[in-house]
Amino acid sequence: MSNLLRNIIRLALFILVQFFVLYKVPPLHQYITPYIYFLFILWLPFNIGRSSLLLVSFITGLCLDFFTKTPGLHASACVFIGYMRPYLINLLMPQQGVEFNYREPSVISIGFTQYVTYVSLLTLFHHLVLFTVEAFQFGNIVYLVLKTVGSAIVSLLLIALVEIIFIRKQKFLTNT
Repeated sequence: MSNLLRNIIRLALFILVQFFVLYKVPPLHQYITPYIYFLFILWLPFNIGRSSLLLVSFITGLCLDFFTKTPGLHASACVFIGYMRPYLINLLMPQQGVEFNYREPSVISIGFTQYVTYVSLLTLFHHLVLFTVEAFQFGNIVYLVLKTVGSAIVSLLLIALVEIIFIRKQKFLTNT
């Protein structure tokens, strides 16, 4: 299966699970709203160009905005993490050039600690931007921080569950 077709199917599955499963779950608490659809952006290949990454991030957020009738809310958060992703990968990657050995970020390609840091930081960034744009104010900063942290913790637990259940086969690239 080609990378493009695999990523289109992956995007469709993430959006459908987010909308038809996670949005239908009754609220756990006023501070907890689980999101996993942005994991699609985190799993994109290393070699994707910056402008392509931002375009794919925008389309990902816009797809969820279409279903949830929140124009631009998820798109803004996705574009932000799409913008931050290359910088974070450059900071977390070992200097041996691992990004040339594997196609996409995973526990195998960048290591457990770096991958957990990568996913955790981008999850926090996503949720912070999403809830800030949603509230469109900094007036109640305690509510914003509690909602961001609470939702991020539940989202990270769901992401860990997805990583454990759906093990991705990492293709090792050669330099030849």
